[in-house]
Amino acid sequence: MKKAIGLVELKSTPIGIQTADEMVKAANVELVLANPVCPGKYMIVVSGDVGAVKNSVERGKLIADVFLVESHIINNVSPQVLVAIAGASDVKELKSIGAIETISALTIIKAADIAVKASNVQLIEVRIAKGLGGKGFLIMTGEISSVKSAIKSCENELAKLGEITSTSVIASPHKSLLEKITQ
Repeated sequence: MKKAIGLVELKSTPIGIQTADEMVKAANVELVLANPVCPGKYMIVVSGDVGAVKNSVERGKLIADVFLVESHIINNVSPQVLVAIAGASDVKELKSIGAIETISALTIIKAADIAVKASNVQLIEVRIAKGLGGKGFLIMTGEISSVKSAIKSCENELAKLGEITSTSVIASPHKSLLEKITQ
């Protein structure tokens, strides 16, 4: 079966903790993230086979009830996405840089998956909400045409819902920028 991730965001930390517990008990999934994010929300990310992730997210939505903010399932998630969330990307060279910011924490994970599937880019980082007022952002690198294509694909899919707040592309980043953006 294909690897998938399930994303659940709640507006209650205690209910978020309970929901995370119920989600991993409901199906054979790995708990990737379960923590509070600002402002006063709780985020859960699980991974596993598609069917298990769907069952887990459905259970999470049921437990979250009125505290549910949003949920998503991404089938066949790019392995780059989980590496970038963990902050473990190994980027040696910046060809060009693309950055995307989303209005919600979990939508940036969708954007990261869209970007790497749409074009030949490497994710540098996917940052989810901490210290960002509930927003998310990602930074990617690749040839300028690939970065522009990845951003355009994200805009085409997510902008219609008002999910993207801003984007930028830097064609020739200064060499000192790599160490600063990967700290």
